[in-house]
Amino acid sequence: MRVSLLCIGGKMPDWVEAGVAEYRKRLPQEIQLDIRELPLAKRGKNTDIRRAIAQEGEAMLAAIPRGDKVIALDVEGRSVSTESLSKSLAAWRMEGDNVSILVGGPDGLAAPCLAASSEKWSMSAMTLPHPLVRVMFAEQLYRAWTILANHPYHR
Repeated sequence: MRVSLLCIGGKMPDWVEAGVAEYRKRLPQEIQLDIRELPLAKRGKNTDIRRAIAQEGEAMLAAIPRGDKVIALDVEGRSVSTESLSKSLAAWRMEGDNVSILVGGPDGLAAPCLAASSEKWSMSAMTLPHPLVRVMFAEQLYRAWTILANHPYHR
């Protein structure tokens, strides 16, 4: 199965790439973590933010592979524990689902992206910087797998 993190934003610092790579290599071969960066719409002094969000949303919707289960990360989404992520991971594997997780830009996700999502999750009640979201999601996906595998990592 493939889990894709579709993120609005540019190239991340080396420490983000290193962190994600560490958890990606720990995952078993049957779980592929794909992180796709989509361009941030141009913003300036006179930018129409709604138009920028709409442009980002169109690009994001176009990037979702056909047939994927779609989940939006949204500040107003439901709080997800590691254990509930583990249960979701087990269900996705059982059903043969590929999953696309949507991460919006600095102004959030476009309404059509939220509407296309079967679920809306929040990683934290705190505002997290986008680089940390990538590393934290990779770690939590690995941790969820360790729960399913009865691996001692999750204690």
